[in-house]
Amino acid sequence: MWFCVVRSSDLGKPGAFKTVQVGTESILVTRARSGAVRAFYNVCRHRGATIRTEESGEVKRTFQCPYHAWTYDLDGKLIAAPNLTKMADLDRVEYGLVKVHVREWLGYVWVCLADDPPSFEDDVLAAVTERLGALDLIDNYDVPSLEVGRRIVYDVQANWKLIIENFMECYHCATIHPELTEVLPEFADGYAAQYFVGHGAEFGDEIQGFTIDGSAGVDRIPGVSEDQDRRYYAITIKPQVFVNLVPDHVILHRMFPMAVDRTVVECDWLYLPGVVAGGKDLDKSVELFHRVNEQDFEACERTQPRMSSRTYAKGGVLVPSEHHIGAFHEWVQDRIG
Repeated sequence: MWFCVVRSSDLGKPGAFKTVQVGTESILVTRARSGAVRAFYNVCRHRGATIRTEESGEVKRTFQCPYHAWTYDLDGKLIAAPNLTKMADLDRVEYGLVKVHVREWLGYVWVCLADDPPSFEDDVLAAVTERLGALDLIDNYDVPSLEVGRRIVYDVQANWKLIIENFMECYHCATIHPELTEVLPEFADGYAAQYFVGHGAEFGDEIQGFTIDGSAGVDRIPGVSEDQDRRYYAITIKPQVFVNLVPDHVILHRMFPMAVDRTVVECDWLYLPGVVAGGKDLDKSVELFHRVNEQDFEACERTQPRMSSRTYAKGGVLVPSEHHIGAFHEWVQDRIG
């Protein structure tokens, strides 16, 4: 499937790179001299050494394997190696770094490891249409033009599927999210109102902004319509992205499954460029969902150890408001055959 890996702005110029884990593979994402984003398996074609072990960095013109000095340009072509001139018949493109399919959307880089990737429109964009009712409604937030005001990385000792289940339901909201239900009172009823097509959970009457204490937030995103104002929308893009839309910022989660019981979650808070450049105080804005994240992840970590209990072998019970969790289970079972 399509997997969201890097904020495009993190690859600010040619040679900037990030390494990310997608399933069991290490993927090297970089920007070529043309300005285009490229992604490759982080594997030298000679003897399989890891090309780059850092999480991020920058090279001038090439990636060189530190084992035997095989060297590749930013488009992945093999351009140099010791004794390579004695192997005139070696195809330097064929033995370049193995490419990964790339798309850019919402200001993020998405990759797909399949030889024949599924339709990005059917796999990713359709999730937004299903949630909001129309794809162009997310354009009102101009997400590609926003800037990262804060990024927090969480190392969660739980399976990624538990995190998705948690995000998709609000049956737990009244129990563990007092701050969130103060801002979004309808969440206290236990129904995932955000999953009704086109519906956004409305701020409480006395709430001024999506902040930890309900105080006013920062500058509203100009394109947000009157219908979208004072509302929160949540979108799940399977298998590993959550998009949260509020009038003055966007929160985007990227999950990186690392093991059966470990998931690294990178969460970006995105604001208007002027808000970030102007140094406006973002603490109250960030703190609300940061606290929600910590509360959710603690619940997932409480659940993970008991997934192997014999008493849970046949699964638990889903109440009516969790019907979409059942649909998610069916989706997982269908994907794994």
